[in-house]
Amino acid sequence: MRELIWQLVQKEDAALCGEMEAFLRGHRNGHFMQSPRWALVKDRWDWRGVLVRREGAVCGALSLLLRPLPGGWHLLYAPRGPVCDRRDTQVLAALVEGARAAAQEVRGCCLLLDPDTEEGDLDAHRALRALVFTCRRSEGFGAIQPRYVFRLTLGGKSELDLLAGCSRQTRYQIRLAERRGVTVKHWAGDGMLPDWALDAFCRLMEETGRRDRFLTRGRDYFARLLGALGADARLYLAMLGDRAIAGSIAVRYGDKVWYLYGASSGAQEDRRARPNYLLQWEMIRWALESGARLYDFRGVPGREDPDDPLSGLYRFKKGFGGTHTAFAGEYTLVLHRGACAALQAGLSVNSLWRKALRRLRAG
Repeated sequence: MRELIWQLVQKEDAALCGEMEAFLRGHRNGHFMQSPRWALVKDRWDWRGVLVRREGAVCGALSLLLRPLPGGWHLLYAPRGPVCDRRDTQVLAALVEGARAAAQEVRGCCLLLDPDTEEGDLDAHRALRALVFTCRRSEGFGAIQPRYVFRLTLGGKSELDLLAGCSRQTRYQIRLAERRGVTVKHWAGDGMLPDWALDAFCRLMEETGRRDRFLTRGRDYFARLLGALGADARLYLAMLGDRAIAGSIAVRYGDKVWYLYGASSGAQEDRRARPNYLLQWEMIRWALESGARLYDFRGVPGREDPDDPLSGLYRFKKGFGGTHTAFAGEYTLVLHRGACAALQAGLSVNSLWRKALRRLRAG
């Protein structure tokens, strides 16, 4: 049996971070949230990385966000990690051993993973359960990352193929937006992103949050996100004349592109122009031009339900021809039972607080 060696990566070690980045980009399970650069977006979190090598070659990586908690404890969270063959229990065990070492440095109380492993992948599920992880499967948007998404397979397809895969209504709405004069502009995070464009997107995001009753990120967050991800992130604006009436942010990493944020004007004239359809199509075109294998529409409800307030979001994303996908859930490894119990209680209180705040904002 070939020996596995794990090593911790500090954010100051440019060479190891670069090696980790190259592995993540080239791996089928790579994800932008596992990139060391994602830590630059999360300003209240520290970061550690774990690399596992077999005969010198990297075969697994785990990017850990470290969140300080009361009492000097830390939560270790690996968004959409680990990146490896998730059925390989030996590599997984080595990654967890490295994570335990990182936890000892910062008094970590628990390790939380939410891999984008599909629910039906029982071998990957058993591999984590064998390492004493417990699994929680939330419904709706109750998890940190969305459990349900739509994913569109791009490999080997042309624009005509992708349009043909859309619903008839979606194709009509894309063309309607063009006929009504909507144009789309975009800027990369490492380019000359004008202040007015970021300001316009943030205004649209705030308006969308008020209308749909959800908490929104501030301008500083979006500026950090675009700056940290650089050429891998794009800000899109749908314009009607000289007015921005909708906007979105997309991220490309490895062989995938994600639709990360979207916002739009609530004015009837702007909504009738159907800008969100054209925005989505332009992001899909970018994914196709980039040679991406998958386009991820991100979160949707777990099923199509006309009584669900988010049913319109479900139908909108479904119309582009993607496949509804359920991920396995959140996996927790308890490192200190007492501190972890206190954390879980605090998270429950925070969830109740957010629900109360939404009710207050709803009036």
